[in-house]
Amino acid sequence: MQFNSEGSWSAPVPGPPPDPAAAIDAALAGLEGLDQLEPVEHVGRFDAVHSALTEALSSIDKV
Repeated sequence: MQFNSEGSWSAPVPGPPPDPAAAIDAALAGLEGLDQLEPVEHVGRFDAVHSALTEALSSIDKV
C-alpha cells in the first residue's frame, strides 16, 4: 500500500509506474499565481507542493 496526496492509503495499481516528471511539473504549477494571493495563502500552496513533490520523488526510489 502507498500513501497518496489526499492523506489516505491506497493499493498500488498494476502496470508501469506513473511518470514522476509529470507529477513534479503538476506540483510546480501549484506555485503559479502566488503573486496574486495574500501571503497568508502561500503556506497552503507550499505545503501542497511539498507533499506532491515528496510523493513524486519517493516513487522514483520506490521508498
